[in-house]
Amino acid sequence: MSRIGKKPVAVPGGVTASVDGQTVRAKGPKGELSFVVNDEVLVKMEDGSIKVDPRDDSKDARSKWGMSRTMIVNILSGVKDGFEKRLEISGVGYRASMQGKNLQLALGFSHDVLYPVPEGIQIAVPKPTEIVITGIDKQQVGQVAAEIREYRGPEPYKGKGVKYADEKIVRKEGKKK
Repeated sequence: MSRIGKKPVAVPGGVTASVDGQTVRAKGPKGELSFVVNDEVLVKMEDGSIKVDPRDDSKDARSKWGMSRTMIVNILSGVKDGFEKRLEISGVGYRASMQGKNLQLALGFSHDVLYPVPEGIQIAVPKPTEIVITGIDKQQVGQVAAEIREYRGPEPYKGKGVKYADEKIVRKEGKKK
């Protein structure tokens, strides 16, 4: 039994949610999102909250039960508050800046990297070594952060590169003479 899936999802204030067959729609102050739940999971609206149950007792249905509830929670909190990821850049000459609708990154290559900002995502650069990614879709915010980090991930000797703000880099000891 899924411990997460058992709990009904309370719809927060300021958000309107509707269940239409297998589609859950949420509309809030930040925008509108929808999620199509897998056919092996049953979704219904009950007195102001969304209830998620497996259709049968199969392993496949039970494995998708908790994930479906979590996705519904993510769209509800996304349209209400939104999501944010922070990236930090460390290294001599490494910096970021916004250039129109593109993120320009100087990461020690012979050229600057231009990252086009996707629709539904806002990127801010408060300092040249800090990038803040915000949006209402948690998956999309995480994907954009991962794609930016992938250009030059943190290396273990000096810690140079792009890392998440809450990430701890396990440092290695250099060569000894």
